[in-house]
Amino acid sequence: MQPTATFFFALMEWFRFPGLIILCWLSLAPGMPAVAQEGRELSTTDRRAGQAYEQAWEAYRLYDHQAAIASLERAVGRDDRFIEAHLLLAEVHFSLGGYAESIPSFRQVIALDPGFFLPAFHYLGKALLRTGHYAEARQQLMRFLEVERDTSPLVENTRDYLARCEFAIKAIDNPVPFEPVNPGRAINSADQEYSPALTADEQTLIFTRKKQRAEAPGIRGGGYYEDFYISHFLQGQWTPAQNLGPPLNTAGNEGAQSLSADGRQLFFTACNRPGGVGSCDIYYSNRRGNTWSTPVNPGKPLNSEAWDSQPSISADGRTLYFASSREGSHGPMDLWVATLEEDGQWSTPTNMGAVINTGGRELSPFIHPDGQTLYFASDGHPGMGGLDIFYTRRNEEGEWTAPVNLGYPVNTHGDEFALIVGAGGETAWFASDMEGGYGGSDLYTFTLYPQARPRPVSYMQGVVADSETGRPLEAGFELIDVESGEPLQSSMSDAEDGSFLVPIPTGRDLALNVSKDGYLFFSEHFSYADVRTTVSPHHRDILLQPLREGHSVVLRNVFFETASHQLKSSSLAELEKLLGFMQENPGVQIEVSGHTDNVGSFEYNQPLSERRARSVGDFLPAHGIDPNRITYRGYADTHPVAPNDTEEGRALNRRTEFRVTGL
Repeated sequence: MQPTATFFFALMEWFRFPGLIILCWLSLAPGMPAVAQEGRELSTTDRRAGQAYEQAWEAYRLYDHQAAIASLERAVGRDDRFIEAHLLLAEVHFSLGGYAESIPSFRQVIALDPGFFLPAFHYLGKALLRTGHYAEARQQLMRFLEVERDTSPLVENTRDYLARCEFAIKAIDNPVPFEPVNPGRAINSADQEYSPALTADEQTLIFTRKKQRAEAPGIRGGGYYEDFYISHFLQGQWTPAQNLGPPLNTAGNEGAQSLSADGRQLFFTACNRPGGVGSCDIYYSNRRGNTWSTPVNPGKPLNSEAWDSQPSISADGRTLYFASSREGSHGPMDLWVATLEEDGQWSTPTNMGAVINTGGRELSPFIHPDGQTLYFASDGHPGMGGLDIFYTRRNEEGEWTAPVNLGYPVNTHGDEFALIVGAGGETAWFASDMEGGYGGSDLYTFTLYPQARPRPVSYMQGVVADSETGRPLEAGFELIDVESGEPLQSSMSDAEDGSFLVPIPTGRDLALNVSKDGYLFFSEHFSYADVRTTVSPHHRDILLQPLREGHSVVLRNVFFETASHQLKSSSLAELEKLLGFMQENPGVQIEVSGHTDNVGSFEYNQPLSERRARSVGDFLPAHGIDPNRITYRGYADTHPVAPNDTEEGRALNRRTEFRVTGL
């Protein structure tokens, strides 16, 4: 796949390897035959060819590349043995990224005189590498090592390119499954589409579309602009994409966006805006109902005086990965990470380190909702020639493992980047200008082969409402791994309709807490083994009880050792939630009650249920809560909430509750 995303390429162009490779080489090796130095004779005897060459050299110095190419083509047209003109023509094409166009000229230089410019073997090898001719590229690179001294500044690069040739040849011999599918005209158009972003349910897609500026309402003049578009997956198909409009879209360019798992927050990149910190900065906007807020620049330290772009927000909304050229980078562009502090400010970003970052370019990070798998683009790790897509996983120690190339034909000799993977872990999205599309670059999907998939993530959706009035509520969500106590997700239900969407890792015991001022918090414990996306989500409507005497909450994430009142360590997150509730509501008095099923005698179960209640209640005074606010009681099996004739019913009856006894 070969994306043509202008927004990305415009940013990367600032860091392209500079041209004038011939001039730089001559400054290192003044004894080489002259190409454009005064007082040295050229190889041609054709006066007009020489004049055209001098005109081309001057145009190239002034970065008028097309004029330089036209003059050089006149020069070699008059004298095909004009070696300096062939060499400069190769250089102009090469410096513009026109690798295919540079190859014939490099070949001609070597054919005319292999010793005239020894680095021609190196640059011809790189051009062949970047156009996918790996076997011949290897031959030319090896020829350069045979004729050039080890002190050459290009030797190390040549060896790196040889390693890439070997990697690419093996990758082509061992292709990975890859069958891209175009989702159709609802999303793609005659314009360019790129930078896809999905919600956790994979039913909402936001992407960037590039259009001619003349088509923008109220805007005159040429050029292009980039806007965000949105489409929804309904009844098995994508709806026609709609422009998101202001305040997200402006007369300028917006792109490189990342959508939070619940679709309520958008991080993106904009350049040269008033009040910006650097050349390009990261911005964010929040959605309430169907309305997006005015984008905010978080300022320093998240943004810097350098180039900061291509954000990717984690599922819990507290970790932001992005690309930057700021001081401290290993190469021209590195991946950096920042965390959201308790005061709502972003921490000083830290470099992701040498395992991920290289002396090359690392771009377009995408952190999957599993929080453990990161996809990104790089031309510094072994690959197919240009920017390739890699993935890395976080191990049990929290460290990122060595990046793995996604393989051929996902990666090619062109530049591949900006890939995302749906929460379910199977479907990937990317942009490509491959044949058969509707216009420039289109969005495509493909099934990601199993070895490269992240840990699958399901999701739960529903509505939070007042238990008495049914009024939708804006409430806070916390999803916690019961075993480790690690917070996995935090978000808010929508302030207008109370709706929520929470990503859920599969195969883990999870605690869900929902809270709002003036209400009792909600507690749930569950574990989902199956993945729910697009069609049949896990659905749960949550009713919050107003903070009122007599109302009670089941502490579903409090656990005891078998036949014991000893609390398990996995109860800590729930106990801290109860502690926070008591601290935030200093006038509340509660009764903590223990309940059992009907297995065993009442004489055994009643004291056990009371000891369990006291174990929970004792946690609160130990952390500063006035003990006079707490009473304890064991009810054994006298207050069942489900029949005791099934294991599921008995599990529901074995519970710990607290009830408000006074305000």
